[in-house]
Amino acid sequence: MKFKQFYLGCLAHASYYIGSGEEAVIIDPQRDVEQYLEEAEANGQRIKYIIETHSHADFVSGHLELAAKTGAEIVYGARANTTFPTRKVKDGDVLNVGAIRLDFIETPGHTPEGITIIATNTEAPDDPPRMFTGDTLFIGDVGRPDLVGSKGFSAEQMGEMLYDSLHDKILRFPDETEVYPAHGAGSLCGKSLSKETWSTLGVQRKVNYALQPMSKEEFVKIVAADQPEVPAYFPRSAAKNLEGSRALADLPKPKALSTKEVLNFDGVVVDVRRNVEFGAAHIPNAVNIWLQGQFASWAGTMIPIGTKIAIVGDTMEQIDEAFMRLARVGHETATGYILMGDFAGETKTIGQVDCVTVARIVGDDPDVQFVDVRRPAEYANGHAINTLNIPLDRLDKELDRLDPNAPTYIICQSGYRSSLGTSILENAGFKTVCNVSGGTLAWLEAGLESEVSATACAKG
Repeated sequence: MKFKQFYLGCLAHASYYIGSGEEAVIIDPQRDVEQYLEEAEANGQRIKYIIETHSHADFVSGHLELAAKTGAEIVYGARANTTFPTRKVKDGDVLNVGAIRLDFIETPGHTPEGITIIATNTEAPDDPPRMFTGDTLFIGDVGRPDLVGSKGFSAEQMGEMLYDSLHDKILRFPDETEVYPAHGAGSLCGKSLSKETWSTLGVQRKVNYALQPMSKEEFVKIVAADQPEVPAYFPRSAAKNLEGSRALADLPKPKALSTKEVLNFDGVVVDVRRNVEFGAAHIPNAVNIWLQGQFASWAGTMIPIGTKIAIVGDTMEQIDEAFMRLARVGHETATGYILMGDFAGETKTIGQVDCVTVARIVGDDPDVQFVDVRRPAEYANGHAINTLNIPLDRLDKELDRLDPNAPTYIICQSGYRSSLGTSILENAGFKTVCNVSGGTLAWLEAGLESEVSATACAKG
């Protein structure tokens, strides 16, 4: 058996290659598909099937392009309403890839059409089975039941389906079964995913909060609680995956913009450089989403799909990378770019202030605004004192909670999200905005005063 997990940190997304003999299967492919073609060529194998465990909401899949390039058959669960030729599978269906047997079970709950795949190597019957759970079972968590893939069902109904899928189907497999989900920590398809990218079913029985003994009613309540807000791009991505997306090579490439053109750009100017570089000098009205980290997820969350985007970077490599990452979440309207070295206009700056200095300033000046833009659950588990929690995805909608004339310091976990937050406030007319370098991590490491919210204490 040839087996490889492809993990895309930008979207906390895992896809899989399984090969045997002259055949191979791809599970939950990302939009850019060249790596799967290269893997198949290196192994001397032909991709026979492309399997989607469900209609993904957090990224656009490349299944149509991959099928066109390989002749592979696309496989979805029986309930999937695809608009392209698809093999639909249900409980008990079996497909074979060389000596690998693929058994399918329908596991609705995260979405109605969700499926789980059990891969066994018939040439090595003593090897543990590999279970590909999509977004039904994560490492440390389970799929949230309230996303757009559940249209037509309430979160409670989907939660009940999820409970049944886990207890009546998945948990009936032996402890040594290896579990390979579609996402890891950082994905918004769950609330407390582990950084581990695989586990065993036995370990998950012990450590996964959602698999502990409880009634169906208790399960529905605990799984639905404290889920982050659903990003606006999720419905578009889910629909796109059922329709099929264009090949990346067919998307129009952004054109070079002059200084005048970027200053008058009719859309959103996204600076993909590091927060310190952005803070030192940036184009007026640009927003900072650093190319490292979860660039695609935040671009999809903060910028409506269909908005014209101009990319700002230091190199063409950054421009090309940003273009591809934007396409992964359905942004196909990156129409222009400019290299910062070619920008000839006046620039703006945003101060990058260390946490010790911020602590002193906040302590001395009661008029200073100190805003934590992390998600509520993160904030509740520990934050700097005197902070106001406004999650980043709510910041532009809750500006009336802040005084644009007061000095404002923005903090997150590391300084990544807070830099985007400072650019939002600067573009909204706030006079003095600074980014807290190092974020809450640096604050806690410095031993500065912090607190835990009462809700977190109660849960603990």
